[in-house]
Amino acid sequence: MSKETAFHPRLAALTDEWMDLFGYFAPTVVTDTAEEYRAVRENAGLMDFTMLRKVDIDGPGALELVDSIVGRDVSGLAQGRIAYGPLVNEDGKMVDDCTVMLRSPDHVRFCGANDRDFEIFRAAAQGTAIDVREFTDGMPHLCLQGPKSREILQTVANRDISGAVFPYYSFREDVSIAGIPVFMTRLGYTAELGYELWVDRERALELWDVLIEAGSPSGMKVIGMAALDLFRIEGGFIIGGIEYDPTVSPYECGLGWAVSLDKPAVRGREGLERDREGTTLRLTSVALESGGDDASGATLSVDGEKVGFVTQAVVSPYLGGRTLGL
Repeated sequence: MSKETAFHPRLAALTDEWMDLFGYFAPTVVTDTAEEYRAVRENAGLMDFTMLRKVDIDGPGALELVDSIVGRDVSGLAQGRIAYGPLVNEDGKMVDDCTVMLRSPDHVRFCGANDRDFEIFRAAAQGTAIDVREFTDGMPHLCLQGPKSREILQTVANRDISGAVFPYYSFREDVSIAGIPVFMTRLGYTAELGYELWVDRERALELWDVLIEAGSPSGMKVIGMAALDLFRIEGGFIIGGIEYDPTVSPYECGLGWAVSLDKPAVRGREGLERDREGTTLRLTSVALESGGDDASGATLSVDGEKVGFVTQAVVSPYLGGRTLGL
């Protein structure tokens, strides 16, 4: 059964169209998908992303533990920076695509979308002084995306959040929004300028109201998942359950570049080495003359020979209504 996020009361006042996303209610459409799409491409859009799983790994050796679990080498990650990459199982197949955030060598923050993430880290930390804590519901978060997102946030932020001091793939813990402390990342899922704001659950609705008021003069809209599908397909972003499952390797779903086989400890090394050399499937974007959403799952053939398949397709506004898929 789907769970409600802390922002559900505000969203429920705007829409009655819902879907399940990673075990939580998520709005499919809030106003109109085309209108929501234009808002993010031209102005700004606000999305509830609470459903992403959040885990803190704290204690002596926390970074070394995380580095031994995720596929990418994060041993040299700088404090305040974020690394994106795959989390694989012991066979080298995908569990999740995730971000690792270094607060200090003994304090690492992790974000993914699979309940197994927490279990994997907790099992790895057994017998050590490292504490692994999952806090998804306790710290809901919003995404503010679009070319005007920085302008909107700067009107209510207590710190400079310009690109010079807040670069892509970094985070800040010294920012408050209208007096509300937030954990803020410079990330997104739309291929636009954007930020994610994590907040204590008790102040979630307060943050929502502040952002709605701040964004209204700029034409900001609340965004549903149908519009998000357009952004992610146009941006080439993967999602678990569609581009990958536990039978797919990082090399097949576009994350081979983030596998570091030269680091000392590599989870699923044997399978990863095999797939690096042996798999012929590769993720790519494909533009089709027709099909629209119905092209999802379609076989791709050249001269009658099957060369691939479509994981998901959309009618792309960016391509003038042509079908775009991954």
